[in-house]
Amino acid sequence: MTIKRINPGSRMSQAVVHGNTVYLAGQVGTAGASVADQTKDILDKIDALLAEVGSSKSQLLQATIWLADMADFQEMNAVWDSWIDPQNPPTRACGESKLATPDYTVEIIVVAAV
Repeated sequence: MTIKRINPGSRMSQAVVHGNTVYLAGQVGTAGASVADQTKDILDKIDALLAEVGSSKSQLLQATIWLADMADFQEMNAVWDSWIDPQNPPTRACGESKLATPDYTVEIIVVAAV
């Protein structure tokens, strides 16, 4: 079975397709922007990567969301809830973690069917 790497770099690929599944790297938004704006940026990146491999948010299987501060849960969810396909929600986990820099407040990782 072939493996297709999307936007590979020396450290990671932005997405990897194996069989009928695509795995996206953790996506972050504009550093220093609000939680809502970072979440919007991330979801736009996810939409673009999924489209590039022939998938969409309706085919999400799993999402993992990291917040720098769980106090931002409602702000992130407001954006997520307006974006997600309510007929096809993925499994999801959300936790608090230090991110790559203090300017990032949200990171989202998804797996989807292709």
